[in-house]
Amino acid sequence: MTAPRAFVIGWPIRHSRSPVIHGHWLKTYGLAGSYEAVPVEPAALAGFLASLAANGFVGGNVTVPHKEGAFAAADRADEIATRLGAANTLWLEDGRLCASNTDGYGFLANLDAGQPGWDDVKGPAVVLGAGGAARAIVHALAARGLAPIRIANRTLTRVDDFKARFGPTIEAVSWENRSAALEDARLLVNTTSLGMAGEPDVDIDLSRLPADALVTDIVYVPLETGLLRAARQRGNPVVDGLGMLLHQAVPGFERWFGLRPEVTDELRAVVLAHIGSS
Repeated sequence: MTAPRAFVIGWPIRHSRSPVIHGHWLKTYGLAGSYEAVPVEPAALAGFLASLAANGFVGGNVTVPHKEGAFAAADRADEIATRLGAANTLWLEDGRLCASNTDGYGFLANLDAGQPGWDDVKGPAVVLGAGGAARAIVHALAARGLAPIRIANRTLTRVDDFKARFGPTIEAVSWENRSAALEDARLLVNTTSLGMAGEPDVDIDLSRLPADALVTDIVYVPLETGLLRAARQRGNPVVDGLGMLLHQAVPGFERWFGLRPEVTDELRAVVLAHIGSS
């Protein structure tokens, strides 16, 4: 029997950490199989997805800019991918291309692991940014019962899509009013690229944020962004963004290789070492 072959596609794709994650799991559990990064330009996406079986692939991950295109190409998409209109995990089932989106799962699993019980007390969440990552995160937060979900973005018309998808618990906040929106928040999430290496930090006044509100950032290079550092220094619980990357990989690995892997300190150390060497 041929060993399962999986992939991650994007354009560009050279900086993806996914091969490190899945390669570590394959080695740790002694499984036959492979996982590789494949650069696929947008014009070639349909052809690549149509030839998965012919090329020996059982499925794979999808990153920017292909998540919406992968969803559109799928023969069958689960409820989450359908709600989001985007897929990051693909697999073949009876010759049909199936799609899911595990970004929201990874986001929640990271918070659950880093701050167990963080959502025991429900309340408002503030989300900075209204891009594709925010869409998955807002869906996950709504499913956990956080409300209202205040989305602060420079272009408020982008929040209209969130309202249409997720209903009346979504509130649009102008970028200028982002600090005021923190007044009674239980959670603050940065989904923008602000704070990433080479980018300016998020400019936000945390003095209005309750002292027990959780702060998290999906940026993981650097591991502690300026936002997380400022929150930690004032005593707020914080969770960095690396765990989201690690946890979102779990469901796909299980589908392709038949074993549900664990996110461990060892895996985290392996990925951090790879980041440090790149």
